[in-house]
Amino acid sequence: MVPVTATTRCPCLSGETYGECCGPLHAGQGSAPTAERLMRSRYAAFAVGAAGYLLTTWHPSTRPDSLELDAEMKWVRLDILRTVRGGPLDTDGVVEFVAHYRLDGQRGQQHESSRFLKIDRRWFYLDSLG
Repeated sequence: MVPVTATTRCPCLSGETYGECCGPLHAGQGSAPTAERLMRSRYAAFAVGAAGYLLTTWHPSTRPDSLELDAEMKWVRLDILRTVRGGPLDTDGVVEFVAHYRLDGQRGQQHESSRFLKIDRRWFYLDSLG
């Protein structure tokens, strides 16, 4: 997990500080306006260990009962490859990304296309297309 403060660069690599970017979302102050923004905030939640936020933003039909994050996993970079729909006026979207990490001295990456749904003006992670 990455220790962050309000003035630390946000782990989602938006260019903003954590306090201006994902921090307020993690604290329950508002919601992500787009699927990509939710994807970035969920990546940052993995990076800082905000399991509660991950569960809250997971669609109820696919959400696990609990989530345990690996404290040794260090998420180091997020690359957004493409988005399909997922804008402020859409109700669904797909975000393809590569999330880079380090674990036990080894580098790795997770390449995924994630599906998102918007319900009552809130975006939720639904599942992975692979």
